Amino acid sequence: MPAKDEPLSILLRAFNLSTMARIAPEALEAAGKQSWSHRQFLLHLCESEAQERGTRLTERLLKASGLPEGKSLATLQEAELPDRVRRQLPALLAGDFIERNENILAFGLPGRGKTHFLAALGRELILRHNRRVLFISTFKLVGRLLQAKAGNQLEEALKKLDRFEVVILDDIGYVQQSREEMEILFTFLAERYERRSLLVSSNLVFSQWDQIFKDPMTTMAAIDRLVHHAIILEFDGNSHRAKAAKENIKK
Repeated sequence: MPAKDEPLSILLRAFNLSTMARIAPEALEAAGKQSWSHRQFLLHLCESEAQERGTRLTERLLKASGLPEGKSLATLQEAELPDRVRRQLPALLAGDFIERNENILAFGLPGRGKTHFLAALGRELILRHNRRVLFISTFKLVGRLLQAKAGNQLEEALKKLDRFEVVILDDIGYVQQSREEMEILFTFLAERYERRSLLVSSNLVFSQWDQIFKDPMTTMAAIDRLVHHAIILEFDGNSHRAKAAKENIKK
């Protein structure tokens, strides 16, 4: 087997082709034993480099996403989804709505599976399409932006959020905003309007959003921006958490 620091490996490392450099010695040996052509040898190196780079990219995207553990497509109980939501799932998984800068708005009472659905969708957008996704509660997002504003770094914070093609804003209905909080949330929504996709879960229907934004004009403006290019999903039916709790009691 060629030495690990033989010229080919050294050159590959110099070009930041770490996987190629690592496997080059054994690939050279395999090429000799199996009479590979130069093309076959080069193709093997390139395919290995591409595959490992793809794996590392996916790992980085998942780590940066903040997606909750356990809320995946594999654990999503598709049979319990509302019919219309279940029918739309394949199209959403294709991710084309991101290219159109469309939003997905998931409405329903607590425990209906909104968060699980959006988190599972976000995870698949990373795994299938290498999309940059961020999952964050509305409460945490507002706090982060207010902190940035206090330090005169709001513009920089918004730019960092803009790097994510998809932001999943969870539980917008639970946030009862002060005026400053309402304004910072509206700023974020307006910043992404027609530029990036938002996935929003809410236990409040639009007619109740004055509880979030207080001011009627701001409420209307926020709704208008979200709905203009949006797919609306309604999660009705029984609470999944209540059902799970009853099943645990029976056990």
